[in-house]
Amino acid sequence: MSNIINLINMSASKILVPIGFSEQSIIALGQAFNLAKIKNSDVVLLSVIEGQSMIESLFLDDKSDELKAKVKSKLEDIASVYSSKYGVDVDTMVAKGRVYEEVNKVADMISADLIVMGTNGVNSKSKFIGSNAEKVVRLSKCPVITIKGKSHRDGCENIILPLDLEKQTKEKVTYALEYARYWDATIRIVSVILRDNNEVRSKLIKNIKQVEQFILDAGVKCTSEIIEGEKKITLGDFVFDYEKKFDADMIMIMTKKEELTLSNNISVTARYIINNSDIPVMSIRPKEVKHITGPTTAF
Repeated sequence: MSNIINLINMSASKILVPIGFSEQSIIALGQAFNLAKIKNSDVVLLSVIEGQSMIESLFLDDKSDELKAKVKSKLEDIASVYSSKYGVDVDTMVAKGRVYEEVNKVADMISADLIVMGTNGVNSKSKFIGSNAEKVVRLSKCPVITIKGKSHRDGCENIILPLDLEKQTKEKVTYALEYARYWDATIRIVSVILRDNNEVRSKLIKNIKQVEQFILDAGVKCTSEIIEGEKKITLGDFVFDYEKKFDADMIMIMTKKEELTLSNNISVTARYIINNSDIPVMSIRPKEVKHITGPTTAF
């Protein structure tokens, strides 16, 4: 792997795309190249061969090398086709180990600014794109776009940005602005009130409008809406209903740990959205930055 790293332009913006050669990972690949062309980024294709036990490795080294060579050849074939089609520089890498660990290790090694990968959700039988996608999201230092659906537009017209009052950082809005500018997309801010509380509602309206105006002042199209709902409906389902209302192309969420979390430290709502959304989901792991006044991200 070290020899390949030397060939990568470390100064260029890079999108890392893990490939398991499944239908869903190839769908994600197409979306990654669309984005790379707009961002003027290089693409790095990574295939991970699951590790063997110590005993197996003593007897299967030759077969392991043969498998690695075959995987490398297949990756290079894909790279050649997509590089010619999109006019994007592509590098290929093959690693051995746990998929999610190698993906994040390589992302750090090449200073990737984005990971794009397919997922079939929690019920997937695929070891590569089921739980691994979720673990990559949890550990990644850079944003991760997970793609579950089968059909996607090349561009992006509407980005759903869920906000609330609790834990907002400026990162989410910053990324929304960046990607909305790439596509000339409209940012659709949505917030959900699950109880009848006039004080909360008035604060939410004020703060959501402040963020909306901030985005508009930055020259990006934006709308905002507050939805009143019932607690028996999950927050994720409210987001999905809103996404369908605008035929949206992407949902942006933060993966910050909340009070109600699973053992993997992704919030319950974030996990639900990642595993069930039929449109791409960009998950952003917040850095240690100062909080800004205004609405905050619950998703």
